[in-house]
Amino acid sequence: MVHLDYVVVGHVTRDLLNGGFRVGGTAAYAAGTAEALGCRAGVITSTGPELEVEELLRGVLIADYPAPVTTTFENRYVGRWRQQVIHGTAEPLVPAMVPRDWRTAIVHIGPVAQECDFALADVFEGAFVGLTPQGWMRQWDAAGRVYRSEWREAKWVLDRADAVVLSEEDIGRRKPLALDYAAQTAVLAVTKGAGGCTVYAGGHVREFAPPPVREMDPTGAGDVFAAAFFWVLHGGDDPWAAARFANCLAAHSVTREGLSGVPDTEEVARCRQAMLEDRLSGGHYLRAG
Repeated sequence: MVHLDYVVVGHVTRDLLNGGFRVGGTAAYAAGTAEALGCRAGVITSTGPELEVEELLRGVLIADYPAPVTTTFENRYVGRWRQQVIHGTAEPLVPAMVPRDWRTAIVHIGPVAQECDFALADVFEGAFVGLTPQGWMRQWDAAGRVYRSEWREAKWVLDRADAVVLSEEDIGRRKPLALDYAAQTAVLAVTKGAGGCTVYAGGHVREFAPPPVREMDPTGAGDVFAAAFFWVLHGGDDPWAAARFANCLAAHSVTREGLSGVPDTEEVARCRQAMLEDRLSGGHYLRAG
C-alpha cells in the first residue's frame, strides 16, 4: 500500500512561450507546493512524448498515462486582452487510472481542459476532497480559442467537495454565481489576483488582501493558493487562517517566473509564522468581514 499526503489529478501542460514552452498546469504547481509543505505528493496525469514528467517533478510519485500529445496552451494578447488557445489535449482522466494501492489524506482534482471525470471525487475513500474546477468551466472552438462555459455538473460535484477554490476570471465577476456555488459546498474561496481572495464559509463572507509584493509572473499563483488552502483546512484550522496562509504563499509565488514560483520550505515557515502573528493581532490582512 502506498500512503500519500496529497494527490493531484489533472494534466501537466506545455505552455507555449517566446518560441519555446514551459511546464504548467495545476498538477505541477499544486504538487510542488504540497512537497514544500512537507507532504508526500502524487500526481495522476496524462502527457505526450514531449514531456518527461518524472524528471520535471522530481520527488513526486507520478502515474502518467501516455498520450499522442501533451495538453498545450498558448496565450495571445491583443492590447490588454488575453485570448487563450489550446493546441491539443492528452487523454481523459477517469477513476480506473487511479492506482489501486494509492491512499491519500488529500485529493485535489484540478482539471485544466475538461480532462477529469467527475466521478474522481468519489474514488479516495475518507480523503479530504479539494476542487479547482477552472477546467470544467471552459470550452474551446474548432480553432482552439478558449471561452468560458457553464459548469453543468456543478451541483453534483460541489456536494462532494470539502473545499473549492476558483478565480474571479473563472466566474467573470458574477457574484451571484459565487454565492450559488458557496451555498452548495462547505468552503469556497474566490481568488482575485493582486486583490487577494474572498472566502465563503459557514454562512459568512470575508475578504483578505495579500501582503504587497512586486509581481513578475502570476502563472500558477491560484494553484499555489489552493494547495496551501486545502492543506491548512485539512489540518483542522479554520478557513480564515487558511486564507491568510494561502494568500501569503501565493503572493510570494508571483515574484518569480514559472515553476520557480513554487514555494520552498523557508517560505512556508515564514508564511506560517505570519499567519499566526496575523491571527493574534486580529487579522492584519482582513479587509472586510
